[in-house]
Amino acid sequence: MNYFKKFLILLFIIFIALVVKYYGDYSFSSDVEVNGKFIASFIDVGQGDSIFLEFPNGKNMLIDAGENYESETVQSFINSKGYFSLDYVVGTHPHTDHIGGLESIIRRYEIGEIYLPKVVHTSKTYENLLTTINELGYKVNSAISGMEIINEKGLEVKILSPKNSNYSELNNYSVVIKIVFGNTSFLFMGDAETVVEDEILDEVNADVVKVGHHGSDTSSSEEFVKSVNAKYAVIMSGFDNQYDLPDKAIVDRWKSNGAEVYNTSENGNVIITSDGRNITVEVEHESYN
Repeated sequence: MNYFKKFLILLFIIFIALVVKYYGDYSFSSDVEVNGKFIASFIDVGQGDSIFLEFPNGKNMLIDAGENYESETVQSFINSKGYFSLDYVVGTHPHTDHIGGLESIIRRYEIGEIYLPKVVHTSKTYENLLTTINELGYKVNSAISGMEIINEKGLEVKILSPKNSNYSELNNYSVVIKIVFGNTSFLFMGDAETVVEDEILDEVNADVVKVGHHGSDTSSSEEFVKSVNAKYAVIMSGFDNQYDLPDKAIVDRWKSNGAEVYNTSENGNVIITSDGRNITVEVEHESYN
């Protein structure tokens, strides 16, 4: 009888080991809720950023809206997806290629929550945005590291940066967001540069990354790229832009670390979808390189 019991115990141990191996291989845990899909749409707004996110809980988020003259492009995209209100709006930092179109967006849609970094900037575009927010009776949430926008079973939307209030460069006040859905993760870097990358290095591992500062060499340090260890990297830049971005060395750095690199200047809109386990990528145009 003792031998029989030992045999059953051995069988049970083997069973548990097989289960652990199976789920480990597929990066899936039974206690993670993975109903629905998370969709990140990187909208081609030329030399600027605009990202529209659709969450599995039915809510949405707009991160940036490009230059003011690109607001119609952003609005058309949002409407084409069937949305006529925005649950969350994030302006990563006050440069016009990120927040220029937000004033028009905020006037056009019913808005839930607005997140901006707490930074003083005197550009007319930024002043107009703040004035519009105030006129319409909206409140600004000051984005700071550690703030959780969504924290539900299987879905977390968290702000990683800004961590400080005394950066010398406006880019480094960028609102950096990490999203975890099931066993997949997304990192949105705004225009954050290497000083910020160093501050959040232990939190940045992600399957998908929106590359910082349009692929400039002021971002994407070698250590950061290795720490992110992304499968997919998206660069948002304009075709034949005056800054000659993205920097070829930065593109090669992401590629050499194993990432498939997409660029809105070549691919147009880039749509990345996660079901919590698997990630798929759709592009408007195939790369010509």
